[in-house]
Amino acid sequence: MIIYTNSRYDLNGRKRKSRKVKGEPCVKYVPPKFQEYKPQSSISAERAAEAKRYASCVAAPAKARGDSKESPRYTGDFVIGIATLHKSNAVPVTNKKYATEISQMIS
Repeated sequence: MIIYTNSRYDLNGRKRKSRKVKGEPCVKYVPPKFQEYKPQSSISAERAAEAKRYASCVAAPAKARGDSKESPRYTGDFVIGIATLHKSNAVPVTNKKYATEISQMIS
């Protein structure tokens, strides 16, 4: 049995009454009248006038401004040099004994 559904008829085949919409009907939107913008006393303009103006720090050196950083350098005396142990593996050398061991491993 095939039942064709239609919103105008119920399952027994009787025609349904159309329901009236309750509430107020929709009214067409009417935009408000155009009003020209009239600026009032601007708080931001008053605050900008009160603000103090500071001179820029052009005369200060770069280190005082914090613009540049000194490059890191080793200043101790513990490490004698740097050796290559395997491929591009850089190893710090602390005494002559380690330097000879590393050179013998390569050959």
